This record gives sequence, structure tokens and C-alpha cells, in this order.
Amino acid sequence: MESFSLNSAKSFVGKNVNLHLKDGAVIVNVHLTSIRKDTFGKANLVEYTPYGNHKTTLIPLRNVAWAELLNINLMDIVD
Repeated sequence: MESFSLNSAKSFVGKNVNLHLKDGAVIVNVHLTSIRKDTFGKANLVEYTPYGNHKTTLIPLRNVAWAELLNINLMDIVD
């Protein structure tokens, strides 16, 4: 499996995903809002919003192992 890169992260912007981190943790059901540089311009950061919330959070791109695309329409049927 290839690593989660800037190009693959850009393909998930605007979509709901589960973020699988390299340490084994999973950030469940988030909406990726953008990819941007940190204040020093060296590292790429993934900006996301948890489902049902409006506060954005940043995580370094190098900490993300992969992203799993979610179908939000399927979740609305369950509710």
C-alpha cells in the first residue's frame, strides 16, 4: 500500500472520511475541509471538521496512514 501523500489527501477534500493514523488510532466521521501549510511553511496540515460540529481541527499530514471514504447517505438511513 502506498503512503498517504499530498495528492491523495487532496482527492478527499470536501468528503466525509475516517482518518486512520499511523499510531493505530482512528478519527471517525470527519469532513476534510482543506490541506494547508503550517506557519513555517514546511509541513502540510490536514484541516477537518467532526460530523455535526463547526470547529475545525488540524493534524499533520505525516501522521495520517490512510483515509477511508464514507457514504453519508447510508448513515442518514440508519438514523
